[in-house]
Amino acid sequence: MTTTRLILVIDDEEDIREVVQIALEFTAGWRAVGCGSGTEGVARARQDRPDAILLDVMMPSQDGTAVLTELKSDPRSADIPVIMFTAKAKTQRQPPEGAAGVIVKPFDPGRLASEIAELLGWRI
Repeated sequence: MTTTRLILVIDDEEDIREVVQIALEFTAGWRAVGCGSGTEGVARARQDRPDAILLDVMMPSQDGTAVLTELKSDPRSADIPVIMFTAKAKTQRQPPEGAAGVIVKPFDPGRLASEIAELLGWRI
């Protein structure tokens, strides 16, 4: 039996959010909701309590590391696993403190759910 998961995607690129949403729904049956900024994402995380967050590292007004710090310092979102989503290969090897892991862009939409599940110890 497949568990329906809710994944929050915080990325300033709308195309990326759409591809992630379609990929996760199609390959794993998960629901994904997208936010275009860190501020919007933090508010949505507190409200919706997703199963996990996929967080872009490089965003214009507030970078992913700052968003991660804000999420982890708030009891309403501190226990939500956060996976960093980045095109910076340097981050690939060393996720920031508090992150459950890193997925590097460009990513394979067909493998994205498997990568998330592997990082979080989920079955799909």
